[in-house]
Amino acid sequence: MAYDVNAIRKHFPALEEGAAHFDGPGGSQVPDVVGEAVATTLCSAIANRGTVTPAERRADGIVRDARQAVADLLGANPAGVVFGRSMTQVTYDFSRALAKTWQPGDEVVVTKLDHDANIRPWVQAAQARGVTVRWAEFDPQTGELPVEAVTELLTDKTRLVAVTAASNLLGTRPDVPAITANAREAGALSYVDGVHLTPHAPVDLAELGADFYACSAYKFLGPHLGLLAAAPELLETLRPDKLVPSSDTVPERFELGTLPYELLAGTTAAIDFLANLVPGEGTRRERLGKSLEALEQHERELLDRLDAGLAGLGKVVRYGAPGRRRTPTVLFSVDGAEPKAVYEHLARHHVNAPAASFYALECSRHLGLGDAGAVRAGIAPYTTAAEVDRLVSAVAEL
Repeated sequence: MAYDVNAIRKHFPALEEGAAHFDGPGGSQVPDVVGEAVATTLCSAIANRGTVTPAERRADGIVRDARQAVADLLGANPAGVVFGRSMTQVTYDFSRALAKTWQPGDEVVVTKLDHDANIRPWVQAAQARGVTVRWAEFDPQTGELPVEAVTELLTDKTRLVAVTAASNLLGTRPDVPAITANAREAGALSYVDGVHLTPHAPVDLAELGADFYACSAYKFLGPHLGLLAAAPELLETLRPDKLVPSSDTVPERFELGTLPYELLAGTTAAIDFLANLVPGEGTRRERLGKSLEALEQHERELLDRLDAGLAGLGKVVRYGAPGRRRTPTVLFSVDGAEPKAVYEHLARHHVNAPAASFYALECSRHLGLGDAGAVRAGIAPYTTAAEVDRLVSAVAEL
């Protein structure tokens, strides 16, 4: 069955306000079923997880269901799924846990393509332990991060490579399998930021070769929640700081305090919604694969349309290289107009495409955009061709 964007849009109450949302890279709009799952859980009898009362069993079931849903989304083991407040918080927690195993003289590799959430936690943890930070640079002309930019930094002292699966600023998709394979050969672990990839393409942790894969539910139509997937055996080797009476089992030892059951229920609902973007049969994992492949094709067509539309406007500068393998994300500026002015002009036309560095600070600086960044337009599952044309027409007025 073909991808039916109009049928999908009917499930997003926020779209009734009339704005064209190109702000999905910062947080997607939410389908009705996710809101209903959150509300139903909040209004149900809930207690701390257990097996005695119905309220305890309900909470336990919600957590187990969410772990399995995430595992189906990422091709992971549900026993290795960790939940947290945000990807940033989860990454800080893991940077501190992993740093306990580092010694002065060890090295970590970060890239200038990454969101700061996959840079600063590692830089700060390294500084605290006397560990050297080595920086991989991308090509500012193409936006590409060559594999060798990372691999040439690897030594027998490298303990961790932190790399993005897709740049939240440019959409660039590095060759993560090649990078993680080289890291493993060097004896290093890999920590992959999947926040910007997960909403746009099928993900398979085994294929990516990531030791740790972190992402955010609110980027793939869910509530505000961060998560990480890793092999349970690897998680068993880490000893995070935790409260004495809290569980020491994996993955619970990494989850500080009581989990937000309503947000976990919403995350499961979001993943089920993604699995049914294109109705079909099979396991949830199989349906997710088919639906996300159809979504990727839909978004690619709209990205080509947006690239072509902006290319036809004389004073628009686009960053990165259109046509390369990337998520449906366009970073651009307009000659003679400050990014904020373009953002505000588009907003007056009910087109939501904000301007900033979007926490990809090193990336923005490496592009020569400083801390101000540029305008970012991201395509989402509910974006239409008419909305793309609306964005291009609004930019043309400038």
